[in-house]
Amino acid sequence: MKILVVTQYFWPENFRINDLTAGLVEKGHAVTVLTGIPNYPGGEFFPGYGMSKNMRQEYQGAKIIRVPLIPRGNSGKLRLVFNYFSFVFFASILAPFVCREKYDLIFVCQLSPVTVVLPAILLKKLKAVPIILWVQDLWPESLSATGAVNSPFLLKLVEKLVHFIYHKCDLILVQSKAFIPLIRKFGVKANRISYLPNNTEIFYRPVEVEKDAPERKKIPQGFIVMFAGNIGAAQDFSTIISAAEKLNNYPDIYWVILGDGRRRQWAQDEVAARNLEDQFIFLGRHPPEQMPRYFALADVLLVTLSNEEIFKLTVPAKVQSYLACAKPIIASLAGEGARIIEEAGAGFSCRPEYPESLAQLVLKVYSMLDSERCGMGRKGREYFEKNFERYKLLDQLNERIARLKGAKK
Repeated sequence: MKILVVTQYFWPENFRINDLTAGLVEKGHAVTVLTGIPNYPGGEFFPGYGMSKNMRQEYQGAKIIRVPLIPRGNSGKLRLVFNYFSFVFFASILAPFVCREKYDLIFVCQLSPVTVVLPAILLKKLKAVPIILWVQDLWPESLSATGAVNSPFLLKLVEKLVHFIYHKCDLILVQSKAFIPLIRKFGVKANRISYLPNNTEIFYRPVEVEKDAPERKKIPQGFIVMFAGNIGAAQDFSTIISAAEKLNNYPDIYWVILGDGRRRQWAQDEVAARNLEDQFIFLGRHPPEQMPRYFALADVLLVTLSNEEIFKLTVPAKVQSYLACAKPIIASLAGEGARIIEEAGAGFSCRPEYPESLAQLVLKVYSMLDSERCGMGRKGREYFEKNFERYKLLDQLNERIARLKGAKK
């Protein structure tokens, strides 16, 4: 089957759609990806990329077609709006000319913004093919939760746009079961919504790190609380830093941060202002393939989200990665993500935006025996294999694709 994947973000940016695309190729599909120029999360084009550089590439057997966009920068909301709408504009204008093949299916990975679906809807009309939409982020809820949009009028306009988009898609997949009632509110029938959680790449697994490994030189001796991923407003770094401040009488507890994002400089400045520089190690971004090696050097892995209703419905993609690597987890979040961690027996959760509760959980895991922490990690891995294992999820997706295509004949 010929599948066109539409996504604003793609390799070498680090998103789960990369591995899902590779999985579709493994299943025997001919896959083309329509995407933008990589610029996330740093805000500038990746080295080697530009308006006329590397616009045609290949990834794991899939063809990549890039369209121009304005990089997101780090200057605030206006630049982000330009980034979002420039992709929609150029993809809509150019897609009919650069995606000339006859496709059997269009698969859209919808993070933010939801407008990424619009070029796919245009192509659906031109090529008469069905659309599968994989919802990773709910709009307009995410806009209000992050403070990106506060105007009731604008939020109502976005709501109308989302209604239009959902009703133009033939099947809607959701990364969290908690998304389903909110999508149903738009009048979408239950048989057009299906649960497909995030998978993880096969390299996310427990690993042994050599004694002389370079990663060890970056990690201090002590109890390591490790956070991996985007450093943004949603990740609530103020709670992490405040929790660390409450534990300043435990000099052997270290907070290792792997990742980057628009709030990284703020976080580093705040750490310095609170005299916590000895306790925090910011290691920046690293290739995804290296993450399991760093995770292996942690005593506990940390996931946090702000205390917003929308985030209670979301399962951060890092949860699956953490579970896969058989490490205990501390979660400063509520809802679906916390439920999964607790249900797995892989760790503990607390109410978000409560530094005291987060500090207490860190002390709880700090006081446990190594064997107890290993036991939690092992339970997490078992839960992962049962619920999120890559090949099982790819089989489920392939079955849904075949079923949809059969229904459209």
